[in-house]
Parts: sequence; C-alpha cells; structure tokens
Amino acid sequence: MKGYHYVGLDVHKKTISYCVKEADGTILDEGKIDATRDGLYAFADRLPRPCAVALEATLFTAWIYDFMLPKADVVKVGHSAMLKAISAGKKKNDRLDASKLADALRCNWFHESYMPSPQTRELRAALRYRNLLVREEVRLKNKTAGLLMEAGAQYSKKKLHGAKYFDSLLEDLDYVPEGIRELTRSSHESAMYFKQAQTRLVKELRLNPALEERVERLMSIPGVGEITALTWALEIDDPHRFSSRKRAASYCGLSSAEDESGGKRTNRPLSKQRNKHIQTVLVEAAKLAPRWNPQLARIHQKALDRGAKRNEATIEVARKLAAYLLYVDKTGNRFELKENLN
Repeated sequence: MKGYHYVGLDVHKKTISYCVKEADGTILDEGKIDATRDGLYAFADRLPRPCAVALEATLFTAWIYDFMLPKADVVKVGHSAMLKAISAGKKKNDRLDASKLADALRCNWFHESYMPSPQTRELRAALRYRNLLVREEVRLKNKTAGLLMEAGAQYSKKKLHGAKYFDSLLEDLDYVPEGIRELTRSSHESAMYFKQAQTRLVKELRLNPALEERVERLMSIPGVGEITALTWALEIDDPHRFSSRKRAASYCGLSSAEDESGGKRTNRPLSKQRNKHIQTVLVEAAKLAPRWNPQLARIHQKALDRGAKRNEATIEVARKLAAYLLYVDKTGNRFELKENLN
C-alpha cells in the first residue's frame, strides 16, 4: 500500500498504545490514549492520511474496529495465533507491540482475521448468551436434586422439574426442614427462568429474517437441529471464506495438530486453535446424528471396526457433518440423502 501511513494499536481494557509509521519505517508518533470513544475521537482526528490501521484480535477489538472503520482508509484485525513476532522478541511491552503491529502491516506479513458484520456479531452474542443460560439451567436443576438428596427425600428423577409434580412433592415433604424446602423451591424457579429465557432467545433467532431461510436449509440435513444450524450460520457467517472441507474442519476444531521432522510425522490431539463454540455443538450433534442419518451411522461403525475409540469415531462423524453443512451452505441447495454414498 504505497503512500500509506501505518498505525499499530495495542489494545487493552483501559488504554491503547499506538505507533504511527511511514512506509520506510520512520516513526511519526507513538504513545498511549484512553480506551474510550473520546480518546479515539481525538486520536483519529490527528492521524495523517491516507492511513492503514492494524490491531490484534482481543475481547475489546470489535467496537474499536467499528469505530475506526469510517475514520481510516484501511482497518485490519490480526489473528492472535499468527502474530508470533509480537511475543517472540526478548523484550515485550505495549509500545513495542504497537510498533510491531505497524511493521507487520507495513511489510505485508500481517495475518488478517475475519471480521463479521455488526449484525452477525450481535446475533452471535445472543446465541452464545443462550448457551450460558443453558449451563445455568442445568447447574440449578442439579442443585435442586442435590438439596433433595441431602435431605433424604424420595422423588421421581424424570418428573422432578415438572411444575405440578414439583409443587405436590414439596407439599408432601413435611419431614424436610422449611429452610431446605425454600432453597429447593428457589433453585427450581431460577432454573425455570433460565429455561424460559433461553427458549425465547432461540425463537427470536429462528424467526430473524437474516437467518430463517438459511437455518431451514441447514436443518434439511438429517441429524442437524435448530441449535446446530444456528451455531453454524452465526459462527461460520460466510461459508465461501473456506476453500475446502479441510479448512472448515480445522476452523471447527476437528483437525489434529501435526508435527513433522526428519520425515517422521506425529499426530497430536485436536488443535486448540479453533472456534470452541462450533466445535462443542458439532461434537454433541455427532453423538446423536447417526440415529437419523444412515451415512453418518456407517462412518461411525467403520471407524469402530478398524479399531478407533468411540470418541475418535464421533470426531469422524463430526467432520462429515461439517462437510455436509459446508456443502449446503455454499450451494444454497437443500440436502438430499443418497443411500449409495458413504
């Protein structure tokens, strides 16, 4: 990018370290500003033009990216795992990090991370919040059962969280201290609140015009439910950014890390560089999908027959499921199950 000025931003919770460089590496300005909109307003107004801005992907990156996008000529977010130069040096501080970000952009070895649209990030945040609500619901249901077990109460595990059964159960537990019964009731009511909240969130996401048709198409794959389809649509966003099934599987955390040296190759466990949200959903879906999808059932059985462990067979099913989802998402066609294919 000839003629540009290169700006590196090392973003933290309260402050942002910056470094502005010319194309030949000459430092024009560096320092710190407050990580606030007022601080960025003043900083953006004095930036030399044209300018390209680089920042690393962190928890605080999204709003700064949106803020700087109309105020700079180019804004790029770096992939944290790929920016090895920042942590490889003997010295590491905020000033040097900002300088290295500017150098990475200036020398054209800046590994850019994909940034979805603000609408997609908003919907993605809602779905991830729903997952938090589900975890809290399960935790409180377990606490409800635990309180009853501690008091020696007998109950039906299947019916426990039903409203009518639970109310009648508490009325019959006259031998349980009143304080324990109140705690049990509070846990049960909180669990029901979280259940209603997460159900409402899923319904709103399903009916969202930007997702409705796409989710219905993804759910045409046997074994793919609404949560799997929603998670794929929001975490993947644009399926065309993946040139192959292997790249999609790697992003989903379904590929093992690999070491090769001197002609000797060693496969390690699944790589930690992945989207953990979609990995969790795909693995859970792969445990149940073979019940409804004969092709996935055959893949699972073949893996077991050649000596793979059950978890390894599940990962193979998850990879195939990701391939189905990628195909449907890229082509825009509904899935058709063909019995003669593996």
